[in-house]
Amino acid sequence: MKATGIVRRIDDLGRVVIPKEIRRTMRIREGDPLEIYTDREGEVIFKKYSPIGELASFAAQYAETLHKTCSMSVLICDRDAVIACAGVPRKEYVDRPFSDALERIMEGRSLYVCRDEGARIAAVEDAEGHYISCAMPILAEGDLIGCVVSLAPTDGSAMESELESKLVSTAAGFLGRQLEA
Repeated sequence: MKATGIVRRIDDLGRVVIPKEIRRTMRIREGDPLEIYTDREGEVIFKKYSPIGELASFAAQYAETLHKTCSMSVLICDRDAVIACAGVPRKEYVDRPFSDALERIMEGRSLYVCRDEGARIAAVEDAEGHYISCAMPILAEGDLIGCVVSLAPTDGSAMESELESKLVSTAAGFLGRQLEA
């Protein structure tokens, strides 16, 4: 853990303000849930809570199934990073923050389909060889939780977009309902 040199006081209601620089760096937005931990040395630790992180192994199995049955390259993201992938190298995608363009797609809260070869979007910064073919945000109880993304190789052809968009939408809807249960 690294010290920031920033000191804040707790108010009479037990609140403490997390400085804007830290919120920006850690991508903490208004309304984001935080987990609170304590340790034996008296430290209090705030950690961003990822509801879909609870389903990480299930999400990985879902991505693997889509890859095996439909030959789709799939990423499943929470609000900050890729948590599962299939059909692409794990080390290039998992636990890496996604691109600003993918974040904008997620914030749009609707299906994205790449229809123009000139407008190819990378899912993760510095990852080469694939672009976002289709993406659907995962919503649970109206909250944006993450995103299911299908990737297409930059040097190959993409899957039939209608079938691909239905598969990605179904995956996002299913994962969202799992989080609501």
